[in-house]
Amino acid sequence: MTIKPLIILPDPILRQVSKPIETVDSEVKKLADDMLETMYDAPGIGLAAIQIGVARRMLVLDVSKDGEDKQPLVFINPEVVSASDARSVYEEGCLSIPDYYAEVERPAAITVKYLDRDGKQQIVEADGLLATCLQHEIDHLNGVLFIDHISKLKREIVIRRFTKAAKLRGSKAI
Repeated sequence: MTIKPLIILPDPILRQVSKPIETVDSEVKKLADDMLETMYDAPGIGLAAIQIGVARRMLVLDVSKDGEDKQPLVFINPEVVSASDARSVYEEGCLSIPDYYAEVERPAAITVKYLDRDGKQQIVEADGLLATCLQHEIDHLNGVLFIDHISKLKREIVIRRFTKAAKLRGSKAI
């Protein structure tokens, strides 16, 4: 397993729409392993492939609590098939927008259809933190960031701050 460098805002790669994975093969499984290793190292609880520069529809999650055994989850080609009318608010952060957190309102419960690590069709009904994380990471696969769910003013401030930091590092900007 290899820890991959994270793509950081304002890199335009984060706005790409990821392409479906056609076949779950050894390359896809290695990508899943690398993504989990990268997520745990960061440390984070979710990571979409685009966040390591791979525009494929895959994400990994582990919402286990500190002190519990790790419970890594791999979602290939995830698709929200239903969402509750009830809403919940969580303070979200993102490995691609380090050290910035904001409250985001999303559906409280969702049903997601996906392929697991073995290429088998699965359905999960999620609520709480798992539902929030799944929505956050699926957004990444569609080129959407959690800051797109906050006010325009706050979003512009965050983008300006990260664009300035990127210029100081000599990185790509939006």
